[in-house]
Amino acid sequence: MMQGRKLVLVTDLDNTLWDWFAAWHASFSAMLLALEEDSGVPRSVLESEIRALHQKHGTTEYSNLLSEVPSLIDAAGGVEPWQAFPRAVDLLRSERRRCTQLYPGVLDTLTKAKSAGISVVAYTESLAYWTMWRIKRTGLDGVIDVLYSAPDHDLPTGKKFEDMRSQPDSSYELDRTEHRHVPRGVLKPNAQVLLSILDSVGFKPDEAVYMGDSLMKDVAMAQQAHVTDVHARYGEVQQHPGYDLLRRVTHWTDEDVERERTHVGSNRPITATHTCQHEFAEVLPVLGLA
Repeated sequence: MMQGRKLVLVTDLDNTLWDWFAAWHASFSAMLLALEEDSGVPRSVLESEIRALHQKHGTTEYSNLLSEVPSLIDAAGGVEPWQAFPRAVDLLRSERRRCTQLYPGVLDTLTKAKSAGISVVAYTESLAYWTMWRIKRTGLDGVIDVLYSAPDHDLPTGKKFEDMRSQPDSSYELDRTEHRHVPRGVLKPNAQVLLSILDSVGFKPDEAVYMGDSLMKDVAMAQQAHVTDVHARYGEVQQHPGYDLLRRVTHWTDEDVERERTHVGSNRPITATHTCQHEFAEVLPVLGLA
C-alpha cells in the first residue's frame, strides 16, 4: 500500500544492502580450511581460539586476527602467522572481493529515492574500516548521504592499521559519503541512538523509514523510536547451513546467539509493520514512491 511521502530512509547495511554473510562465510571458511591444511592445527582448536579473540575485541572482523591466534603463533615458527600461511590470507581476500556485492535492485532503488528528494542514511554496528571498504567496493560512496558506524577496534601496542594495508590510505576513505561514528560499544536495539541520528541529520521520527534484516535489532529499535519500520526479510540467513560456523566463532555471547534463534522461524516475538519479502525495492511504496 502506498504511504505518504517520507523524507529520509535510514537503512542497515549488512544483509540489507548486501549479503554480508555470504561474503563472510565464503572468505572465512576458505581461510580456515587453508589454515587447517597448512598449519596442521585442528579446525576445532582454531575455531575455539578465534572465537575467544573475536569476543575479546568485540567483532567478528578483527583485522589482526591471525597474528594473535595462539596455535598459529606456535605453528608459524617465529614469523608472523599471516606471513607463514600466505595461501590462507590470499583466499580470505580474494573470496571477500568476489562475494561482496549489492543485492539486486539496491542501487536503482536508492537512486530513485534520492532523485525524489529522499535522503539516504546508513546505520550499522559493523566497524568503520570494513564498512567503508564495502561501501566503496559496492559503489555506494556518495549514494549514501551519511554513514553512522562504530569506531574501529583497538590494535595491540605498536601496531597501526596503516601498516596492515596494501593500498594508499586514500583508497580506504570515503570521498562523498559523510562518515560519523556512534559511541563505542553502543549496540542495536537502541532507540535513543536512532533518534539522535535523525536529529543530527535534521529529520523527525514521523518523516523517516528505518529498514533492516534483524527483527530483534533493527525492527525492535525502529518501533521503540516510533519510526516506520521495514523488515528486510530477504536478508535473513540464520537458517543457512553455513550459519553454524558464524555461531561457533562469533563475538556474540551464547545468550545473544540463543536469543537470535527465537527471532527466526514461525514463532517470532516481534512483528514488523512492513516487510520486504523478496527484494530491497519493495521499500519504495513505504517511502511513498511508486
